Formats: sequence, C-alpha cells, structure tokens
Amino acid sequence: MDFLRVLLTAPLSIVVLFFMSKLIGNKQISNLNIFDYINGITIGSIAAELATCELEELPYIAIALVIYAVIVFVLSLISQKSIKLRRFFTGKSILLYDKGKMYKKNMITAKLDFNEFLMMLRSQGYFNLNEIETAILEQNGDMSVLPKDKNRPVTPDDIKVRVHQTRPEVVVILDGLVLKNNLKSTGNNEDWLDARLVEQHKKLEDVFAATCDGDNNLKIVECADNNPTNDMFE
Repeated sequence: MDFLRVLLTAPLSIVVLFFMSKLIGNKQISNLNIFDYINGITIGSIAAELATCELEELPYIAIALVIYAVIVFVLSLISQKSIKLRRFFTGKSILLYDKGKMYKKNMITAKLDFNEFLMMLRSQGYFNLNEIETAILEQNGDMSVLPKDKNRPVTPDDIKVRVHQTRPEVVVILDGLVLKNNLKSTGNNEDWLDARLVEQHKKLEDVFAATCDGDNNLKIVECADNNPTNDMFE
C-alpha cells in the first residue's frame, strides 16, 4: 500500500513543482537573489513532503504549495511595479570600491572582508586594484567591475573601425529533416534550401545539421563515420 501511495504522490509532486516553477519564472542559479533562493528551497521542501505524504494529507500539502507559489508570484509582480518594494524584497547594489577608495561600512553591510573582495576580483581576471575604477556587489551576490579605461579591452569604436554586425545562426536542418518554421524565419523557402544543397553537392538525407547565418549562407555540419576514442588533451 505504501508503494502504491508513493507511486501516486511522487509523480504528482513533480507535476505540481513543474507548474509552480513555470508560474514563478525561470532564472539561472547564479542570478538568484537571497529572496528567490529561500523561496526555491521552501517550495522544494514542500514538494518533497508532498511526494511521501499520506493520501489524506495530500490535499492540504498541495494547497499549501499552491498558496506559497501564488504569494511568491504576486510579490514578484508587486516588486516589478514598485522600486521601493523591489529593493525591500531583493535588496540593492552595494558600492564597495570607487576611485581608489574602499567603502568600509558597505563592506560590513555586504558581509565581505578584504580577502573575499580580492578573491571575487581575481575570479574576473583582475589581480591588481590599480586596474579597476569601480566595484559593485549586485543583489545576487555577483561582483560587477568597471576597469580603468587603460585596462579595458580595445573596441572597434576606439580605433574607428567599422565592423559588420553578426546575427544568430538559425538551425534549418536537423537529422536530415527540414525545420520549416525556422527556414521561414530566415526569409527563405525549400527551393532556396535545395539550391544551396546542390551547390555544396549534398543530399538532404545525408546532412546531420545545417544553419543559416545573418548573411544568408547555408553552413552544413557533417556527421563523422568513425568514433574516435583517444583523449586529445591527455
């Protein structure tokens, strides 16, 4: 009986958790602020309880999970409308270093010591404080660094070079099948695709994948016949 109960509640927990995550929204782990992080842990804990609960407890736990997710969703909408509430729930950026000076009180607020500050700079490739102009701790715990102009990478604008703007490549063939909607989004049709395949002496069924770039070029990815097992980095 216990096995049948878990067989019922575990998939239900996954389904509910999936829809709750869609309701709340998608974020990368590195982009979560402390409020999002705690909400994720709590909802996950309730979902885990739902997976192993007694059948008579199932409605109550499911309702609690839904209520919690709805509250988080509503607070998220409210914080998007109000700057003050957004700062209250998610926090705000903290200026730690600017123009050669450390802000000690802000370091205490951020709960960082100087060694941790230097470590976060090193993780972004800055090993010398003289290389940076400003350092800010963001709401999600990441460090944003503005390097001094003499230390930042050179851009085409700096040397007055005109560059061509590239566009994302669109997959138009996958496993020998034409992705018609993707092909249409490039402004081309199957006649254009057939002509490009003929130019490159390829048959559709032999193409593993193909992409169309911003210059309307078809790039074909071939599938190798052999499967090398050696480690090239060994």
